[in-house]
Amino acid sequence: MLRVINSQTVDILTFKLEGRLTGERAEQVRTLVTRSNAEMKLIVDITELMFVDALGEEVLSFLKRLGAHFLAQTAYSLDVCERLHLALVPKQGSGTLSAGPNGNGRPLGQ
Repeated sequence: MLRVINSQTVDILTFKLEGRLTGERAEQVRTLVTRSNAEMKLIVDITELMFVDALGEEVLSFLKRLGAHFLAQTAYSLDVCERLHLALVPKQGSGTLSAGPNGNGRPLGQ
């Protein structure tokens, strides 16, 4: 099962992926993102992904080519970013900034 939560601020579009990024669901994520506003900065939060298959990796690489930055805070999600050479969201201060589901731009966990 895959859960996708998207939110946006004035200039940032965020997709939070939770669960398993596999097969048909991965293709649906690709379609969802490509139908979104291409002029906005794209952030993909993969912290809550539990598994990514080959097609899911292909979709994440596709999002990378679109200019997405990735938010990863677990060992698995960080490993996925390292293996696929995905750019992480730049850190500012003591926490990683994200538009997050609430779009507040504050460090996660605060």
